[in-house]
Amino acid sequence: MSEGDIAHDVFKEWFNVKQVFCLPRRGFKHPLAFLRMLSRVRRTRYDLVVDPNVGSGFARTLTRLSRGRYKLGFSDTPTKALTHAAPRELAGRHMALRPIHLLRWAFGAPASYRYPPLAVHLNEEERAEGRNVVAALAAAQRTKGENGLRIGIFGNATGAKRYTTDWWADFMATLCEAHPTASIIEVIPAHGQSMLREKWPGYYSSDIRRMAAVLAGLDLFITADCGVMHLGAAAGVTTIGLFRVTAMAVYAPYGGHNAGVNTGDCSGGETARHVLGMIATTLGYRRCG
Repeated sequence: MSEGDIAHDVFKEWFNVKQVFCLPRRGFKHPLAFLRMLSRVRRTRYDLVVDPNVGSGFARTLTRLSRGRYKLGFSDTPTKALTHAAPRELAGRHMALRPIHLLRWAFGAPASYRYPPLAVHLNEEERAEGRNVVAALAAAQRTKGENGLRIGIFGNATGAKRYTTDWWADFMATLCEAHPTASIIEVIPAHGQSMLREKWPGYYSSDIRRMAAVLAGLDLFITADCGVMHLGAAAGVTTIGLFRVTAMAVYAPYGGHNAGVNTGDCSGGETARHVLGMIATTLGYRRCG
């Protein structure tokens, strides 16, 4: 069960996902649609209902209303909503790992075993389309070498997570000085406005799978803390997320060489130098030029 229709596209290539229930966004403002969806959910009997949320009364209510033989979730106090309650301390901080911790507790599996990466399961046709788009955008930068990195930048985020265009200008100047042969591709936000002053070729699609396919065709993706950051990680591209107001321990992209950077009050140039160090030591991409 998910909020909004985007889950249909996210789980499109998951062969074992047979039905996706998408609750209307801001469901309480659309009570009839919301109640119709709940009615559909209630008509299905499940062997197992999993609620990996911590502290969400709404999610726990949905769990209670669902018809399941077993209901699994985190709780330190007895609750009729769950048949099996795991201690909340087992949830861990990172949100993406909580359902894994929960299921491993339930089945007695080792909690410290490696974690599966986020994945949208792009098929080969989608990946090929993404590679072609990235190649075309890179070719538009005729002064760049053929062997340079293909780096995607997403500069948008909500509220205090957003960096200014001046901050990004400072970041990009330092990045490009270190990697002058890199092909830069800006991933354009939904509002259609460049965050990098339109200095580099841009790409935007309202289709989440096309967006993921293009991200998968990059060598590196650098982004502010936002949903597109998680899409990059799920697409399989090495993703570096920039954080300054939210907790990296909860939201940072994980797996592979993915990482979060706490920018604090650092300037764009200072942050870029830190990212460059990560690129050199972790990814093996040394300073060019």
